[in-house]
Amino acid sequence: MTNVTGASFNPIEFPSPTLISINGIKLEVFEAGQQNSDKPIVLCHGFPEHAFSWRYQIPELVKAGYHVIVPNQRGYGKSSRPIEVTEYDIEHLTSDLVALLDYYGYKDAVFIGHDWGANVVWNLALLHPERVNKVINLALPYQERGEKPWIEFMEEVFGGDFYFVHFNRQPGVADAIMDENIPQFLRNMFRKNVPLVPPEPGMWMINLARAKKVLGEPIMNEGELDVLISAFESSKFTGSINWYRNLDRNWHLLANVNPIIQQPALMIYGNRDMIPKFERLSEFVPNVEVVSLDCGHWIQQELPDETNQVILKWLEQYNS
Repeated sequence: MTNVTGASFNPIEFPSPTLISINGIKLEVFEAGQQNSDKPIVLCHGFPEHAFSWRYQIPELVKAGYHVIVPNQRGYGKSSRPIEVTEYDIEHLTSDLVALLDYYGYKDAVFIGHDWGANVVWNLALLHPERVNKVINLALPYQERGEKPWIEFMEEVFGGDFYFVHFNRQPGVADAIMDENIPQFLRNMFRKNVPLVPPEPGMWMINLARAKKVLGEPIMNEGELDVLISAFESSKFTGSINWYRNLDRNWHLLANVNPIIQQPALMIYGNRDMIPKFERLSEFVPNVEVVSLDCGHWIQQELPDETNQVILKWLEQYNS
């Protein structure tokens, strides 16, 4: 076990990673708890994150009897970073998680996702429903597949500087700027109590990478932040940004998929998050319970105790 210590929380043991060969790649996986239990749970990080973002949840889930499996998904950490952009589409990302279950010998599992990880979990429940026992997602609600591909739609609504669009229309530009400013970009990104103000002109993430001063307060101390900085200094950002570069491809891949998720689901919003709530969530996820916490986007790191309580209470009703 790797001892991870930070001033903002009690010393905890963060699991040591294992490189696992699955689905034609290698995934860096952190796990804790009793393997081959009847309670597997898989935690899926977002962008620009790392398995470390679940550091507060892992020990509490282990105490509750779960075998906790936390991958650095493809493009992140020491996991594989394929060259081809299409190898980061939703079929590859969800197949990685299915292969992870196969590796451990599990028929299905509870999946928890945050941000982009939530998007993968929603789609895993659509593409491989038999492998998903329950869904818990943070920050990013279910994304309805509209009449137009997502990037095309976003470009019309938000313009070419919107970071989803910019990543697709100007490939490599943002990657290079973020790679050159890794500590500053991550320090500026992971903040809480950020006032909702009109965005500055230009591309938001490039602005963050270059900004000398930003609003809000850090959610990580320097020791915690160093974990992310070290990981991205090794992996850089292109692999993780390639997830965005498959959004229109994903739109086409999901054309004939039943859009209704039947599994029990928990959706946790941050009331101060810039991502809007999806008011029609129950149309697509009929068995969903919705909880809102008084925080921003980085829910499980901003309010770890409250997040853990909500998750464990919701899970307990199915285990009693």
